[in-house]
Amino acid sequence: MGRGLERRRILAEDTDKQDFIDRLENGLSETGSQCLAWAMMDNHYHLLIRVGKTPLPVLMRKLLGGYATAYNRRHKRVGYVFQNRYKSILCDEESYLLELVRYIHLNPVRARIINSVFELDRYPWTGHTVLLGNQKRDWQCTNTVLARFSQHTTLARSAYRQFMEKGLAKPGEADYGGGGVIRSYGGWENLDRACAEHERKIGDERILGDSDFVEQALRQDALQIEARLARVRDGWNLETLVQSVCAYFQVDIEQVTQKGRRNNLSFAKAVICHLGTQELRLSTTVIAARLKMGQSSVSMSGKRGQKICDQSHINFNQLDRFRVK
Repeated sequence: MGRGLERRRILAEDTDKQDFIDRLENGLSETGSQCLAWAMMDNHYHLLIRVGKTPLPVLMRKLLGGYATAYNRRHKRVGYVFQNRYKSILCDEESYLLELVRYIHLNPVRARIINSVFELDRYPWTGHTVLLGNQKRDWQCTNTVLARFSQHTTLARSAYRQFMEKGLAKPGEADYGGGGVIRSYGGWENLDRACAEHERKIGDERILGDSDFVEQALRQDALQIEARLARVRDGWNLETLVQSVCAYFQVDIEQVTQKGRRNNLSFAKAVICHLGTQELRLSTTVIAARLKMGQSSVSMSGKRGQKICDQSHINFNQLDRFRVK
């Protein structure tokens, strides 16, 4: 979720909302992520995203950066559009999926933009209408949600609609900020040590799930961080990556800034983009400057690089044989 700077109405116009959604659709396609629920409010947005192999920041950076540029151009303004960094909450799907779908889709009703679930059934700026079949948006993943109610689409939609009605009857609103879960785990003092690396890595991300899920998420982060730190300690950086990949593909390192199409040079650049962003966690800006590519090209090339690495079993252990030490 994210808000406009100073709570400004950055999504107030239909053209703004549609532009945001169009960019979301493109980002989901490029990153392999899925959107299970969404709501566009006048001054903020909510997204329920199932992340694939590509990390969430890659999707959000492209979505928010592109929208901000287009928004400023449309409204003849300059400067920041969004308030700080978006807030993300890592959620246990089994326990919280349906509650989060309902929470997100009821936002316009709770905010009194519309008056009832009946009006929400035709309101175009949430994923609720898509789940009911009243609006078609092919990029929204509906099967995951509807299958929780029934394997038959008609029955599933009817049960989902009843589920939404019951949500308004509930007194108060649940806290989906993740804090309650941390408290149930025994307080921040019991998680400080485990959370240290997690917080440095993900910024304003919280965890929503039972204590086992929280512990598993933190442990997984620790393993990923340790693997990356081990590579850095072993001397891996952008330059050693470029050198070893070029040697692997028998490409002159001086050629790496040149354009290449469907040859060893293009393969080498794709692998550099993938391993650089996904394994060394280098920014697309840094890699783009080194390879003299656009940031969007780095993201697209990285997707190709992932396929090449998977097919040819290319990893740091294999590349280490080609590294000059």
